Amino acid sequence: MELKLGHPDVVSTIIQAIHSTEKQAITFRDYMDLCLYSEPHGYYRNESLKIGKEGDFYTSSSIGSVMGEMIASFIGDELQRRDILDSETLHLVEWGAGNGRMARHLLDELKRSTPAVYDRVTYTIIETSAYHRGLQRAALTEHEDLLRFTTELAWMDEEPQEHMFIIANELLDAFPVHRVRYKDGAFQESNVTWQGQDRVFAEVWLPIKSKPLLDTLERITVQWLDGQIGEMNVESKTWISRVSRRMTSGSCLIIDYGDIEAELFAAHRQLGTLMCYRKHQAHENPWIYQGEQDLTSHVNFSALQAAAQQSGFAQCRLQTQREFLVQRGILEKLQNHYDPNPFSEVSKRNRAIRQLLLSDQMSELFKVFIAVK
Repeated sequence: MELKLGHPDVVSTIIQAIHSTEKQAITFRDYMDLCLYSEPHGYYRNESLKIGKEGDFYTSSSIGSVMGEMIASFIGDELQRRDILDSETLHLVEWGAGNGRMARHLLDELKRSTPAVYDRVTYTIIETSAYHRGLQRAALTEHEDLLRFTTELAWMDEEPQEHMFIIANELLDAFPVHRVRYKDGAFQESNVTWQGQDRVFAEVWLPIKSKPLLDTLERITVQWLDGQIGEMNVESKTWISRVSRRMTSGSCLIIDYGDIEAELFAAHRQLGTLMCYRKHQAHENPWIYQGEQDLTSHVNFSALQAAAQQSGFAQCRLQTQREFLVQRGILEKLQNHYDPNPFSEVSKRNRAIRQLLLSDQMSELFKVFIAVK
């Protein structure tokens, strides 16, 4: 692949950050953060389409309305199990709602199937991108009376609430990660330098200085091979701890690709799980297209569960997306029919259900993690 630098402003911001350090290098975690979140041209800050056919990747909400309907079913079952009074407000909170389609599908289903529940809902979207807030508002015009937009800092400053349901769909995989390597009996951290003559970013491996990162590595019990690379998503653990402090009762529903620790750091993952996505092409080169491609890594659900339990969540369970959907009754939504028209609504809906259940990328790689208070 031909080396190509990304947005000039993002590239310039990264170079300035590198030159501002004594060692003339920044950690990969900081490099990834600037690629994705620097204002205003970082990947998740700019106004380019990211989801769908014209974007860089698909999400479950791109495949019909079924996933939103299944989450609505989950919330309904939780309300019945908890026997919550009909007069009490329900706080639905979605982090990073993308283009707003999943929220629309969820609220459409609540309004259709349980209007009494729908009337008690407030739907808060925590979104830092003005561009994405615009997409969300446009997608949710029929539900605007329920909507509230806020920032993470403002939301965290509010008092803890009961009956809260947190939804995080493909959120944690986009958190910046530390990239580490086990070499000659010790761990090193990936750092990024700028080779001005060649006009390229380069990776150098240096001793680890971060105590949270060292603590994370100390907790991991898997056996690393010499030269093995892995990613440490320290921020996912602090995120769920902060969320836990904000809710006194409810559930946190996390949908993302990832696995348990033993699988993520197994011998066949010698180079880790870091991936880049651009125009529906996946590759493993993070040193190009800065601000113009997605950077992501698999979620460590073992670490997430440990952090959730330490933070006060009483119960946690991890399922594949397929298991979650089947448990929620997705098979009952398949309709038996003979229709020669592949573009009919019934045909399209059945295809969407089969894709969610049968696609390797969507059904087994994606997991559903539920933490309950």
